[in-house]
Amino acid sequence: MEMAMQKRFILVAGGALLVGVAACVDLNEDVIAGITPGSYGTQPVFEGMVNGAYSGLREFYAQERGFTVTEFGTDIYTKGSDGSHKYINDYTSQLNAGDSYFRENWDFLYRGINNANSAIDQAPRAQMDTTLRAQRVGEAKFLRALYYFDLVQMYGAVPLSLHETTAPSTVATRAPVDSVYDAITRDLLDAEAVLPATQIKDYGRATRGAAQHLLAKVYLTRPRGADSLSNETAKKAAGDFANAAVYAQKVINSGLYSLLPRFADVFDFRNERNKEVVWSIQYTADPLTTGNGNQGHLFFLMEYDAQPGMMRDIANGRPYKRFRPTTYYLNMFDRTKDSRYDAQFTRVWYANNAATIPKDANGVPKYKVGDTAIVVLASNADTLQYIGKPYLVIPPKKYTSKLFPSLNKFMDPNRSSVNETRGSRDFIVMRLAETYLIAAEALLRDGRAAEGLPYINAVRTRAAIPGQEAAMQLTLAQFTLTELLDERARELAGEMMRWFDLTRTWTLLYRGKLGNSDMKPNVQQFHMLRPIPTTQIDRTSIPFPQNPGY
Repeated sequence: MEMAMQKRFILVAGGALLVGVAACVDLNEDVIAGITPGSYGTQPVFEGMVNGAYSGLREFYAQERGFTVTEFGTDIYTKGSDGSHKYINDYTSQLNAGDSYFRENWDFLYRGINNANSAIDQAPRAQMDTTLRAQRVGEAKFLRALYYFDLVQMYGAVPLSLHETTAPSTVATRAPVDSVYDAITRDLLDAEAVLPATQIKDYGRATRGAAQHLLAKVYLTRPRGADSLSNETAKKAAGDFANAAVYAQKVINSGLYSLLPRFADVFDFRNERNKEVVWSIQYTADPLTTGNGNQGHLFFLMEYDAQPGMMRDIANGRPYKRFRPTTYYLNMFDRTKDSRYDAQFTRVWYANNAATIPKDANGVPKYKVGDTAIVVLASNADTLQYIGKPYLVIPPKKYTSKLFPSLNKFMDPNRSSVNETRGSRDFIVMRLAETYLIAAEALLRDGRAAEGLPYINAVRTRAAIPGQEAAMQLTLAQFTLTELLDERARELAGEMMRWFDLTRTWTLLYRGKLGNSDMKPNVQQFHMLRPIPTTQIDRTSIPFPQNPGY
């Protein structure tokens, strides 16, 4: 009986029409609690539907299920000591169609698509200023394009629906990847034409720059060949790299955005709405509107709170120990020139628990609250400088799944309590440093490396330790795809891009095996796509093929 009931519903119909209306996106709009007869066509309902299309973002971005499928199982991040889904990092047979994260991401992304479809389909009935209505449709198309872009990168050919689903259905087919990318591109071109340059009143709504940045990445990513060589040739012939460069340059040259002087300033909690942010997802401190909150502060931290002189507090975070940086990644940094290692990894903790501070033979504490309690070294050679220190010193040779340099980009000191998981800081999805790196990659792969070199060097100049700017410049001979991917790692780690970077460049196997010993024995070519969820296949009344290898 249970299976019979399940067969009545298909996952692509998971976003019922009213879901979009009841959601709140914290964009200074009133929450629409329900629909009364005859209210379709009114501006408040239409605005609520558009707002609802944003809500699905918070189910993927800055959530564990999103981080796990984008940072785990890459050359730069491997498993920490805690948490489940470690097989996604290890690429064992447990990475299969029954995994809950692949199912949940599929469901939530399609729910977001249906919410966007609902707003787009209902727009002609909305009685309101036509210019504003066109902008709202542009927002919905931007969001639909983003949801489909995430889906097609993970799953390949997927069902393509461009109209609202108003009733359950058991019929679905996988549209060709080209068709999905064509739809994404059309939506983004439409959005670019009507979206405003800025959203001063409602910060967080889609803008023209966000559409252009995403278009650049879509052109850069779109696959056109069955292997790396044929894909590169076909993409160049199709003008994908040229188009990616053009749209990245539109954002860079718009005058609306700028690289902040210091890398560390980008993630300053007090400076969320800065000039480098092209577009971010909004979270708030209001538990009624923020959903699960930005949870990035949880997953990248080591177990500092179980060490001598330490206990868990709000400032240092709640350490879930999910994601540990690989040695391969940490060795990408030249710490004599590049500020980003020290800027984004917490390596020193100060004592906050007098009760556990070690004592000498006379019972005297070896240090006081506020003194250094833990130092995580970046080099084994540095150990000599710390011989005889009273606090815990952890060189690389003593890194474990519980003790490691901790990414601090998402730290949230404004949480209400020590164990609060819901963070309120925005999650940056697009920022100008990445736009520069998109332009650099597009021009490099288009055979115009000399034109692309200044873009990667602009990012490296900003990253330089003062006085080392010249030393951070790459020469044309040094500007390779390998160096470009290293640079993306140094700049964008943890920002939910790495698995996409490696699959886009056909380097998941090579770099994964090189950098992540846990995935090395098992990763195969078919892992460049995720498995279609079993629930999707079971609930479809016509054959719905699984991705090869699963």
